[in-house]
This record gives sequence, C-alpha cells and structure tokens, in this order.
Amino acid sequence: MNITDHNTITMITNEDVLNTIVENNIKFIRLQFVDILGIAKNVAIPAAQMEKALSAGISFDGSSIEGFARIHESDMVLKPDPATFRILPWEADGSRVAGIVSDVYLPDNTPFAGCPRYILKRAEKEAEKMGYIMNIGPELEFFLFRKRDGIPTTIPHDSGGYFDFPPVDLAEDIRRDIVIALADMGFEIEASHHEVANGQHEIDFKYSDALSTADHVVTFKYVTKTIATNKDLHAAFMPKPVFGASGSGMHINISLFKNNENAFFDPGSDHEISDVARHFIGGLLAHIKAVTAIANPVVNSYKRLVSGYEAPVYITWSWANRSSLIRVPAARGSGTRIELRSPDPSCNPYLAFAAILAAGLDGIRNKIDPGEPIGENIYEMDFHRITDAGIDTLPTSLSLALDHLKSDDVVRSALGEHAYNAFTRIAAAQWEEYRVQVHQWELDRYLQLL
Repeated sequence: MNITDHNTITMITNEDVLNTIVENNIKFIRLQFVDILGIAKNVAIPAAQMEKALSAGISFDGSSIEGFARIHESDMVLKPDPATFRILPWEADGSRVAGIVSDVYLPDNTPFAGCPRYILKRAEKEAEKMGYIMNIGPELEFFLFRKRDGIPTTIPHDSGGYFDFPPVDLAEDIRRDIVIALADMGFEIEASHHEVANGQHEIDFKYSDALSTADHVVTFKYVTKTIATNKDLHAAFMPKPVFGASGSGMHINISLFKNNENAFFDPGSDHEISDVARHFIGGLLAHIKAVTAIANPVVNSYKRLVSGYEAPVYITWSWANRSSLIRVPAARGSGTRIELRSPDPSCNPYLAFAAILAAGLDGIRNKIDPGEPIGENIYEMDFHRITDAGIDTLPTSLSLALDHLKSDDVVRSALGEHAYNAFTRIAAAQWEEYRVQVHQWELDRYLQLL
C-alpha cells in the first residue's frame, strides 16, 4: 500500500510504513511530539530502527522536556502512530526524511498522564461515550518578518493588506510553497490569502477529527517556519507581535457528529440549529474564562484580546456577528458549525481542543442555556448598554485567566492533575517574570517626568 496518498487511506499499518520507507529510500525518521506548551520536539532515528520503534517504542529522557517529568522518574517511551506517517517536503544532507507523530508512554506501557496527545484522546473518549465525534477546522494566522544578520525583526515582509494581490503581496509564492508542501503531506488546503496587517497571512485546511487536526496544527507550524527560514524570513505565530496592528488568531470551527450526521443541525428549529448546538455554546460560554488560559496561554495573548482589532473581547454569541466570541456561520446541513474566535496560534492545540470539548460536553449534559444571541456590533455599543445587557468580558491578563482555570473543575479535570499543575506552574512563572520587568514604555513614559 502506498501511504504517500493520504486521501485514499482508511487504515495504515506498521507494515505499510516500513514498506514506504524502503520504496522511497528514506534514511531518517523524526518521531514527533510536543511538550506541555505545545512546542514541537523530535527524536530522529535511522530507518533501520523504525521497526523497533513501531513495535516497542523508543526510550528517551523526559526530564528535560517542559512539564513532563522529574529527574528521578525521567524514563519515557515514544510510540509512533502509523496513521500520522508523512514524508517531509525537504531533504537533510541529501537524504529524504519522514516524520511520524508519537504518543508518550511510561516504561510500564501505560500512557503518560502529561502527554498532550493522550489528554485529547481521553477527552474524545468522553465524547464517544455520549455518541459524539468532534470535528475541528482551524484558521491559522501568522506573520512573515524580515531578518537582520540572521535574527528575526518585526519588519513585515511586505506592505500588503487583506486579500491583496501581488506586487503589494510579496508572499504569494511563499504561501504557494507552503500549500504545496502541506498538500504533498496529505493536507487538504481550503484557502490561503494575505491577512489584514502588513506581512500577515492565513492558511486554512479542511476540518477533521480533533486529534488529527491537532497533529496537523503542529505540523503546519513547523513546515511554515522551515519554508520561511529557507527564504531567509521568520514565520511568527506570536499573537500580537506589532503594536497597532491586528494580532494573529486561530479561529476554531467546531461541529459534533452523531451516527454520521451533524448533531448541530436541526431543520425544524429556529435558524436550523439544534439544542445540542445551543447547549454546546452554553457550555463554552460558561467555561470560556478557564478555557482562555489554555487557548491563550502566553502573556502576549492578552495584547491581542482588546477591542478594535477584530479579536473578540465580549462573552457573547451570535448568528453572524464577528464582534461576538462565538458565531454561527451561515452554512447548514452537514456544514453546520460554530466558530470560536478567541484562541490564538500560541496554544497547545491538544490541550486547547480538549478544554473546548470538555466545556461543550458539560453544556450538553447540563443543558446550559447560552442566552439570546447578540445581533449588534458590540464594539459600537457604549459601556452602559453593554452593562445593561449583562455582557461579560474575557480575562484581560494571563494571571486572571489562570485564576479562573484554578476554580473551574470541568476544564481542570479535562487536563488532569499532572498537566494542570505543570501548565499553571509554567504559566504563572511566565506571568511573574513579565510582571517584574521594567518595560520600554515605562521608561519612555516616566523616566523624565518623575
């Protein structure tokens, strides 16, 4: 079986992987995984070791991986998932290289509780008990910045704007290279275009189940960074790298399927949206402050979540209103979905999707009412109207978001205690380091005045 054509595969076996390695003369395979922050890691093995990796796994030291293990319990095992095998669209020292996503296990063959992929799998099993499969389609935004002496700057690669053509959009060829590379790896790309800010871009790929999509997000980011580096540019997935410009989000389109039918669609209801969809929205709104800590996990995330730059601030939902946190796009039937607009591409997609799914399922279980949708542009409403309407806002800092995560049993349980403790320890340290810094703005504002 030729597993280079991922659009025709239903089940990929270990034998398929080994045969493909031989047929394509692949010399090295990267066993890919992520740490608790979602940063891609890999262990490269020669092709001769792949049979052992697939059957028994490859041991590694987890003590140096952020959020994994302490030094005295550091032995861990990477077990590759054959369904994720991809031939990478570049060579290393003239040799073809492949990548495969791996799960992290303990030496006794039990899943490691802090493995982000395992955490999402566990959340998916909770959905399956209720008869649901969650599909996700992400919209990833990023900047292309120039380099100076090999160091990234915040100088945009071009001066293009939303949907601009060349020659204003200088990155059309770069986006095309990224799309071709991803397509060769089995991605089904739906759209790519220049975004609002100078040097900002978006590439969208087709929805899939949550686990496959999380794998794709991680792969998408390192493929994009690699291709940009080869063009002497830097691809930045930082949420707000340029003051005064739009930030980069990762809008998430979500649907639940049950018995191969879209559970969010109900042709006999108002706007053809089912109670399942409404309650899922209700759960998301009820837990969104805790979810924000996971979906917007860095200090810089909260520089994007401000009014005036298309990023959501207000905890509301609507049919099409892009000033709301959650909107319901016009598509119906099998395409019925909701769009959560707050996450950004700095998040660990496995943890973010697990938190989102747990919140939505809690809404379904407890029939949480999302309230009435908001039709107005909330950014144009004055403070008193917002207050009178009872509209709440997202946390304004990582510190506040972590406080909400601490008190939210549903989202916290979705992470599990190991991941929760590791994540909050790292995030709290990040906030404290930021809090005590003296920033350039303070010097500009106060040094001569005071």
